[in-house]
Amino acid sequence: MRTITALVLFLLATHISFFQETKTFVKLLENNDLIASNVIIKDTVHKGVNAVRVLDDGNNTEAKFVKIPDLNFDSGTIEVELAGAPMTGASANARGFVGIAFRISEDDSRFECIYLRPTNGRARNMIRRNHSVQYISYPEFPWFRLRKEFPKKYETYVDLAPGEWTKVKIMVQGETAELYVHGSDQPTLIVDDLKHGGDGSGSIGLWVGPGTEAYFTNLTVTK
Repeated sequence: MRTITALVLFLLATHISFFQETKTFVKLLENNDLIASNVIIKDTVHKGVNAVRVLDDGNNTEAKFVKIPDLNFDSGTIEVELAGAPMTGASANARGFVGIAFRISEDDSRFECIYLRPTNGRARNMIRRNHSVQYISYPEFPWFRLRKEFPKKYETYVDLAPGEWTKVKIMVQGETAELYVHGSDQPTLIVDDLKHGGDGSGSIGLWVGPGTEAYFTNLTVTK
């Protein structure tokens, strides 16, 4: 009887261990291994918080991010605190675009991305407000194609302010990604058909858009 009980406990412990997720804190500060792709990075302090500053370098591409080395992500949870605002001298169309790219291919030619437009969050124009959050899939599905072909499906509203720290969580499972903002237990955006499919994998990137000055801290990955 004791042998059977011990065997059951062993199998149960093995089952739990097999399905247990691991949460990893990703070092951003003083990390010379971070890979800057079409951005300029620097350790700094933003609103009293130690962070990595990420600036758009002006190249005409949506592949603008700080890629995390030695990280292969397929499904799991990404959490980060970020802030974004138009940089000095940015065009009038700059919105402080800031977010997370994931499943980045080794050559940076493909990735999924969910990002925020902080200056839209409290705009008086309701159309702009409803464009506060955006999903894109690089390179085939930029924001303007998704907006034209699937109006309102891949963007939505959330309260944001430029330059202010914002807690973001992205949960990815197969072809589905959910965005949670400000610690909410309900998703702000649900994407149930990631354009690169459900079996992709790759690195994670601290993403910015044109004319953006952004800050990132407290990045964790659970998988």
